[in-house]
Amino acid sequence: MKFYKYHGLGNDYIVIDPADHPDELSESGIQTICHRNFGIGSDGILTGPIRTETADFAVRIFNPDGSEAEKSGNGLRIFSRYLYDKKLVSNAPFTISTIGGLVESRIHEDGMISVDMGIVSFDSEKIPITGPKRQVLNDKIEINGQEITYCGATIGNPHCVIIRDEISPELAKQLGPKLETHPNFPNRTNVQFMKIIDPSNIYIEIWERGAGYTLASGSSSSASAAVAFQLGLTNQDMTVHMPGGTLEIHVHKDLSITLTGPVTRVGEGFIDAEIFQQNLK
Repeated sequence: MKFYKYHGLGNDYIVIDPADHPDELSESGIQTICHRNFGIGSDGILTGPIRTETADFAVRIFNPDGSEAEKSGNGLRIFSRYLYDKKLVSNAPFTISTIGGLVESRIHEDGMISVDMGIVSFDSEKIPITGPKRQVLNDKIEINGQEITYCGATIGNPHCVIIRDEISPELAKQLGPKLETHPNFPNRTNVQFMKIIDPSNIYIEIWERGAGYTLASGSSSSASAAVAFQLGLTNQDMTVHMPGGTLEIHVHKDLSITLTGPVTRVGEGFIDAEIFQQNLK
């Protein structure tokens, strides 16, 4: 099975073209490929390009646990770079369809990649979050007897954003998995712990649904930036700092998001069928 590997600020994805592997990947197959010791190792798999009548290209995004993600900012930039490397696109804008909505992407002359991610919503029914229909801004949630203030958001996939004066990887790893699977989030959720540095800079630590602790995330950056702007804590243009690096975010007045950042090509190769004979349990 042919594969291509890229990373966006340390958030790495494997791209598998259906033309090279027409059979649909199984959940256990995805888990094996993404495993850091028994497979190639990655934060997810992108399968595409897929033919569609609604966009120039379509892509499916899978988490390391085998579940399918609606949208991924880093994944979409990586897929855009893959299309560019294959000479399927140029520097002109092009559209990509995901199950979380349509996006527009463009490759800049300097190699940076921008994606128009769509509009962020805080609507509890769209995210979704249980309880009465509401804008989920500064809601309360209980974890192990501790009341936590959070904001819920969706940009095609669910997010839980928690603002703290001090954040750390340990905090994300401690509370992230408990929030991801909290019954308030029927589809589970991505979790961001956000520190406001100044009106033009925020810092986030990320626990990603289906992947765990993550060095960087485009959709997490988008959701966090929208929350910060909506609460009046930042300007429309901001730099999102993460352990893996920075992304530039512009929050439009309608709360649509444009994110810009780099993608690094890691390499390509072949996955041997022998790895799928292992039992990872």
